[in-house]
Formats: sequence, C-alpha cells, structure tokens
Amino acid sequence: MIFIYLIMGIYALAMLFILFFSFAQAHLLYHFFQFKKNIPRVNPPAWEALPKVTVQLPIFNERYVVERLIDAVAKFNYPADKLEIQLLDDSTDETVEIIQRHLDKYPEVDFQYIHRVDRTGFKAGALKAGLQVAKGEFIAVFDADFVPDPDFILQTIGHFADQRVGMVQSRWTHLNEDHSLLTRLQAFALDAHFMVEQMGRNHQQAFINFNGTGGIWRKTCILEAGNWHDDTLTEDLDLSYRAQQIGWKFVYRPDIKSPAELPPVMSAIKSQQFRWTKGGAECAAKHLKNVWSRPLNLSTKLHASAHLLNAVIFIAVVMVSLCSIPLWWGFQQGMIPSEIFQGAALFLIGFVIIALVYFFANLSLVGNSSKEMIRFIWELPLFLSVSMGLSIHNAQAVWEGLTGKKSPFIRTPKYNLSDQDSWRKNIYHQLKVPATTYLEGLMAVVFAVMVGLSLYFHTYEMLVFHGMLALGFTLVSIESFRSYRV
Repeated sequence: MIFIYLIMGIYALAMLFILFFSFAQAHLLYHFFQFKKNIPRVNPPAWEALPKVTVQLPIFNERYVVERLIDAVAKFNYPADKLEIQLLDDSTDETVEIIQRHLDKYPEVDFQYIHRVDRTGFKAGALKAGLQVAKGEFIAVFDADFVPDPDFILQTIGHFADQRVGMVQSRWTHLNEDHSLLTRLQAFALDAHFMVEQMGRNHQQAFINFNGTGGIWRKTCILEAGNWHDDTLTEDLDLSYRAQQIGWKFVYRPDIKSPAELPPVMSAIKSQQFRWTKGGAECAAKHLKNVWSRPLNLSTKLHASAHLLNAVIFIAVVMVSLCSIPLWWGFQQGMIPSEIFQGAALFLIGFVIIALVYFFANLSLVGNSSKEMIRFIWELPLFLSVSMGLSIHNAQAVWEGLTGKKSPFIRTPKYNLSDQDSWRKNIYHQLKVPATTYLEGLMAVVFAVMVGLSLYFHTYEMLVFHGMLALGFTLVSIESFRSYRV
C-alpha cells in the first residue's frame, strides 16, 4: 500500500503542475482575445529620417537555403545607404563558396561577409562578433531558412520612437506547412505560441521572448542587457529575460509575417525540440530566482514562471504516464477506491484546457471556416498524442537543462525540399538512432497493452489517455526510425 500511496502522490504532483500550466494558458487565451481587438500598429519615420539598420544572418553549413535567403534580404524596401546586411558565416563546407558567388549578383547591396574559423559561442558568438562591427542603430536577425518580407523593417522600425522599446518580434509563418502531416502538426504548435502565448503575454505587459529570428532589436538594448551569452542553448530567450528584467519593453506584431521552413522529418524535429526544451530549462535555472526577487507584479512573475518552466510539462507527462499504470493496477486489485481512481482521471481536465488553447489559436488564423474547423477537430487529438509521444525525448532535454549538463549547439538541418523524399539526399541529415527512440517503441507497446486491458476489464477512466499515449509513441517511434534509417 505504501508504494501505491507514493505513486498517487507523484501522480498528483505532476497533474497539479499540468493544471497550473493549463490555468496560465487559459489566462493567456483570455488576453489573446483582448489583444485581437487592438493590435499595435505604427507608421515608419519619413524616408529621409529612417535610421541605420543592420540585418544579421547567422549561417552554418546551409547549402540548401542560403541563396534563397540572400535573394530575399536583397529585396528589403529600405534606403540602400542606411541598410547593412551581415552574413555571419561559420560554415565549414561549400556554403562558403556558394555565398561568395551569389553575393556577386547584388553589387548595389551593402553585404558584409564575416567568416569565423573558430565557432566559439555558436550562434550567440556569431551574433556577438557581428555586433562589434555593426554600423546600425537597430539590429534585425533572420535565420537561414527564413524568407523575410521586403517591408519588414519599415513595418517594425516605427515602434522604436518609444525610447522604452528594445525589441519588436514578428509572427512566424510556414513555407511548407502542407508538405506532410508532420509539418501540419508543427504548425499547429507554433501557431498557438505565436498567437495565444505571445499575444496574451504582450497584452498584459508580461515578459515575451525574442524567438531567435524574425525580430529587430535596439542595439543599445542588447548591450545594456549584457550582450549575447552562450551559456544556454536558447540565447534568444536568455537575452529577452535579461533585457525585460532591467525595464526594456518588447512589442509583438502578429500581423507581420516572417515565413520559414518547418523540419519535414522526425529526426530534424527532435533536434530542434531538444535544443528548445533544454535551452528553456537552462534559462529557467538561470532566471527564475531573479524574476521573483525583482519588484514585478504577481501576474508577471506567475506568467514568467509558466513561460520558463513550460518544457517541464514533458517531465510531468512522463511521470503521469508511468504512474497511471500502477494506479490502474491498484484499482483492479481493490487497493484504490473507485472514487479516488475516478478523481485521478478528472485531473486530466488540464489537458482539455491546453487543447482548447491550441484549437482557438489555430482557428483564429482561418476564421470560421467549417472546413478548417473539421480539420482542426481531427488534427488536435493527433497533435496532442504526438506531443505525448515526444515526452521522453524532451523530458531528457529538460532534465539535462535543469541539472546543468552542457551540450553543444546543434542546429536543425534545413531542407528546401523539391519533392516528398528529397530529404534523404540531405548531407546534413542525422543518421544515428538515439537510445530514446527504442524506449519510445517500448512505450508504444506498453500503452497498447494498457488499452487492451482497459477494454477487457471494462475500466474506461484512463482509456482515452492511454490510447493517446499508445498512438503518440507509435507514431513518433515509427517516424523516428524512418527518418534516421535512410
């Protein structure tokens, strides 16, 4: 019985964290609806009064997308004498020659090619090195897989008339959203972040984050906040919190779109997810104590905590998933009263709240289209299932981040696909199968068995939960083996 009580305690603690996170999400959803009524828009200064801007393009071995990036930024609608574009190239392959050849097409554009042999600090180090010689008063950043809008700078620069504004972030959109089910599900998640989370936080002046790309900074803000640091894998989130904690204001513009590529295969998705979740956990360890020690209002502190700790939900999902098995067994053996077992199942309401956030975020982008609503209805449980299926992989990343285990910055391979299967030819594609992939396959079998047992014994309280886990781990493990074993 002691073991069962211990399991019940762990289950309750994990579900309480999920409930806390879901309530924070519900509060953001409320502010999201308020933000939609009054999106901040400003006019740019007169053409002759526009300030000097530097655009930084951090690049590392991007042979498939770098020409597309150069073509896009060369079209910026901005005075040529006030625009500097830095190609911060740390490449070690033929990307170096591709860039240099392609720059010859644009002699009228002020391209500054900066090549580092030593990749100290990875992306953060490249941005910092470029900042030392940047001529611009404002610094825009775009990753290699982005295709910036020609009017991006004109649409954002006017916000800096307010001297308190340190950064303006645009909304990511997706160049290859309809490429496959995997890209659709990623868009589902990112759209929720860029709609509900960013809009909800910004509306109530809570901390938001620069998303690493598709944003523009006041150079003074970067320097006053301590410049770019490379002690976390998410240098963007780290600098965002340092800047906002010393009083800088951030502006989010959901109406300004910055299109980018979504990873089309599971190995690339996992690489990206690992960096984001581990980096977020590292930033939580670095900043959470400082946030609570500063004279900020309670709402800001609570949302900052939910923001910094959001990846911990993957650890909570793993704990709830594993604990649900002995809880089910304890109920079957008569060790847990039916009222308590049913009450444990009711904790799953947190997942329902989170599901509603994703649903309304995505629906807001397409209006009241019945066709899109039907698509979201079947995609939503599939998205939640796959998110659960990624919980072991991401929980490992979070645990490493919270405990201080360091790892190098591994950038996500870019593909620029011409057809469904051309990803197999990508020379940057990862081939090694992580140990967690085998564990995901095992979990798929375990929860499939739990579904069968629940049906056999007519205990349906956790059937949906176990069914989603079985589906999620199955899909993630299959897609993982398919993408690693080329």
